[in-house]
Amino acid sequence: MGVDGDVSDARLVVVLGSQWGDEGKGKLIDLLTKEFDVVARCAGGSNAGHTVVVDNKKFKFHLLPSGLLNETSVAAIGNGVVVHVPGLLQEIDETRKQGVETEDRIRISDRAHLLFDYHKVVDGLREVERGGGKIGTTRQGIGPCYSSKANRTSLRVGDLRDFRQFPEVFKYSLAAEYKRFSSFDYDTTAEIARYYEYAKKLEPLITETVSFVQASADAGHKVLVEGANAALLDIDFGTYPYVTSSNCTIGGVCTGLGIPPNRIDMVVGVVKAYTTRVGEGPFPTELHDEIGKLLQDHGHEYGATTGRARRCGWLDTFILNYTNSINGYSSVCLTKLDVMSVFDELKIGYAYKHRGKLLDYYPCNLNIIKEVDVEYEVLPGWKGVDISAARTFEELPENAQRYVLRVEELMSVKVKYIGVGPARDAIILR
Repeated sequence: MGVDGDVSDARLVVVLGSQWGDEGKGKLIDLLTKEFDVVARCAGGSNAGHTVVVDNKKFKFHLLPSGLLNETSVAAIGNGVVVHVPGLLQEIDETRKQGVETEDRIRISDRAHLLFDYHKVVDGLREVERGGGKIGTTRQGIGPCYSSKANRTSLRVGDLRDFRQFPEVFKYSLAAEYKRFSSFDYDTTAEIARYYEYAKKLEPLITETVSFVQASADAGHKVLVEGANAALLDIDFGTYPYVTSSNCTIGGVCTGLGIPPNRIDMVVGVVKAYTTRVGEGPFPTELHDEIGKLLQDHGHEYGATTGRARRCGWLDTFILNYTNSINGYSSVCLTKLDVMSVFDELKIGYAYKHRGKLLDYYPCNLNIIKEVDVEYEVLPGWKGVDISAARTFEELPENAQRYVLRVEELMSVKVKYIGVGPARDAIILR
């Protein structure tokens, strides 16, 4: 493992979201990827968007690893990802139009499961059915696709290589949804015909990625794993049921790419300088006042994939210590510190108290999470100071330095990277 979180000596590095997603993982990945030969996705689907700004040009990635912006890297979509083929082909086409060459640079696991348009339809029907108890999904079909996978009625990318059984299995998979929801129409024949054509286009990209990734590492190539979503959206460890349908903590890296734990050299947790979440679910430090609105507007808190406004609140290190206990961060990247430049004073939530008692663990009971009182620490701000040009820690205002160091102290993990603006190079390496 690299000294002080330095990736230069690490062969296999993982970047994970530490809150409820949208922490700015794409920015760190873009910084690191120039040192890596393979960039890989291990979980989730097109509901996970990374945005990278290069020379005022905005690149939005949904299924493709954002590390493709490194012209020498090869992108791998692992078996843990659910793949919407028409969306992927469109994304590849749009990426090429923006000047990114993708020829012979994309590998898609033959074990990855296929997400069909009917999964999106079912996603919407499920959400309507929940009524007031809606989850707040992106309606991209992620959950229903993982359900098909668990029910063993799904099709995988590898099934496109031998199309003879595809129509039969597709109809069987769809029939399971018809039994559950009889209120939607679906042109089965047209969909099968489309996938016959998609199969021809996708064939050159289909790869046995377990051996590909491991052989790359064995050959001395460096591998960067791009986490999707974030720890508190993990199906097991997040604020269930207001979570995604995959494991987006460190375990999902092993199961979603076929990487044994002992091959992982470093785990970098990405932390936004405040807290946001999309959709429903408990959010103890959420701000419902003008401060929350200011964070939303100044931080441009609208989803890359869905355009939905994000809920905003103060930084919560109690949840960060919980996610660190699961993921084991080697270092932290603190993003969007520049957004905090609009405040006279800042708050950091560092503990939860429930019915007068301090909690020493993060509860799974949502009622308890909703009822907690957050213990806050107040720090002076640096209102009005533009920090976007800072490239060393010492160039930051004293109070900004103090904020970073306090986060580091509360987490007991070194803050190695600091995002200070939207530009590609607006990041400090400590």
